[in-house]
Amino acid sequence: MAKLSGNSRTIMARLKNNVDTVQITLSVTQTVRDFLEQLSVSGFYGKNAAETAAVLLKEKLRELSTQRNMVGVHSVPPAPPAAPFA
Repeated sequence: MAKLSGNSRTIMARLKNNVDTVQITLSVTQTVRDFLEQLSVSGFYGKNAAETAAVLLKEKLRELSTQRNMVGVHSVPPAPPAAPFA
């Protein structure tokens, strides 16, 4: 846990993922990889290109699961509620 100086917000580390995961291989162009690396610099989407790609893919699948008449995507679980800031 870290406290920002001059700010009353406390930043906590993300909890470990308790959901079983499987590894897949995804081939992309160098341009896409570079873009994923650029997005990972801030740490907002992930710590590296692979983690950023996983986060973006999961977000898109959740988005698709809310659209009507989308075949095969209705079994994607909803996003967990966001944790409130302390």
